[in-house]
Amino acid sequence: MIKTVFIRSLFFLSLGLVILACQSEPEKPRILMPETDLATVSLIPKPVKVIPTNSAFALDQFTAIYTSKNATGFDKVGEFLAEKIKAHIDLDVPVNGKKANTVERVIYINQSDSLELNAPEAYQLYINQDSIILNANTAEGAFRGIQTLRQLVPNVSNDTLAAQKIWPIPSGKITDNPNFGYRGAMLDVARHFFSVEDVKKYIDLLAYYKINMLHLHLTDDQGWRIEIKSWPKLTEIGGSTEVGGGPGGFYTQEDYKEIVRYAQERYMTIIPEVDMPGHTNSASVAYPILNGNGKTPKLYTGMQVGFSTFDTRKDTVYAFIDDVVREISEMTPGPYFHMGGDESHVTKKNDYIHFVNKVEKIVQKHGKLMIGWDEVANADIDSNAIAQWWASEENAKKAVAKNMKVIVSPANKAYLDMKYDTLTDLGLHWAAYIPVDSAYQWSPEDYGIPKENILGTEAPLWSETITNISELEYLAFPRMIGYSELAWTVPENRDWENYKVRLADQAPFLERNNVNYYPSKLIDWKKSKYTYETIEKD
Repeated sequence: MIKTVFIRSLFFLSLGLVILACQSEPEKPRILMPETDLATVSLIPKPVKVIPTNSAFALDQFTAIYTSKNATGFDKVGEFLAEKIKAHIDLDVPVNGKKANTVERVIYINQSDSLELNAPEAYQLYINQDSIILNANTAEGAFRGIQTLRQLVPNVSNDTLAAQKIWPIPSGKITDNPNFGYRGAMLDVARHFFSVEDVKKYIDLLAYYKINMLHLHLTDDQGWRIEIKSWPKLTEIGGSTEVGGGPGGFYTQEDYKEIVRYAQERYMTIIPEVDMPGHTNSASVAYPILNGNGKTPKLYTGMQVGFSTFDTRKDTVYAFIDDVVREISEMTPGPYFHMGGDESHVTKKNDYIHFVNKVEKIVQKHGKLMIGWDEVANADIDSNAIAQWWASEENAKKAVAKNMKVIVSPANKAYLDMKYDTLTDLGLHWAAYIPVDSAYQWSPEDYGIPKENILGTEAPLWSETITNISELEYLAFPRMIGYSELAWTVPENRDWENYKVRLADQAPFLERNNVNYYPSKLIDWKKSKYTYETIEKD
């Protein structure tokens, strides 16, 4: 016989005590599931520790979600999980007693003060036959934990003799915590514009794999994509085109706020980038007073870079930058503002250093930490600034010498706009061809940068050759999935042979979400992992 449990309330105490109110139900068939080894489930990124107990939690119509009371954000995490379960397997799971009838099993999302969970994103999962307990100190940690739980839900129910469908979740304990606190992706919306809905879809896919930073490259020679109310021609003129001569586009401030809100709900930080003093043709076309290259600016739809610059010795330029940084910072709750700083080929060195120093003070004035591409390490900036290493190891070492934090984004390993191989239609190859295995088989710790100076990693996707969300997905996936593991999982738990098996099992998720991923022949893509059978036992 199976003893079922009717749960009215659940309190998780520091001693790990769970109080359950029990009542008897008629006999039901005993479920026998061959694949109940938690250690074999294809989780990405791979957790710190997985201990299987070789039984299963039966997710079904008698399951409910409860969250800690008076714990900020935990109820929203529970509602998010219920929404995703509904979208995945069309199962309604009530949250905190709402619309709950008979409850036999519970998923409890618990705010814990355990010293083992002393990092903001740390979590523990205890999966038993009648309960799943997710412990985290913060709602952010709980949110990372439910992404793991989502990956544990089978794609199809098992074929049981029970009246209802059951989705068995293998039992055991998972302990997890990220290797790096900064795990980023960058999307270039300047070369080609991507709508709010496109960005939201990308956010959802990134959040599933525990990415927590989305860097938006908002301005470049070919387009200015963010409304600045004090300088309206930036979008009226500068936002009117893109690479190849398309219509361009821009985000109103309400659009941008909606992207920020959507990301916040998924515990993702938006990092705005206004690239300067180079990559500034679109701004100079709108306001020629900003221009410093001595040429009459015209709208630009090409792909070459390095020809534009602001006038770094003009006070009007810094008044302009102050307005831009102020308006964007007021809409951006995250701690960072990215000022670009790369490929300023026509800016004299002394002018460049003067400019970066001035911009850093403006960014600090508006309460943000400045990030810049690795060239900014040549300026006289303080140790609170962050260098994003993309091209020059020498610049990265200069940043370390100044005790700056470094975001690791080497173009020949981490750039999502690089082609997979010589046959790939989309993308470029000036840095390298980056097949799926090369994208995974490297480590941020490989380059001699001390671990304490590595803020984290980021995978940029430049958009010269992509024009829509389908093409974006083709270059980003599956490589972005591997980058998520490089940032989250400690090096000793990363192994290509093991990873490529787990990656193969991501196909159902990608296909269910209509992701146009690149079907690399290096991967034996699977349609479904779990097969179950049931027998009736006396």
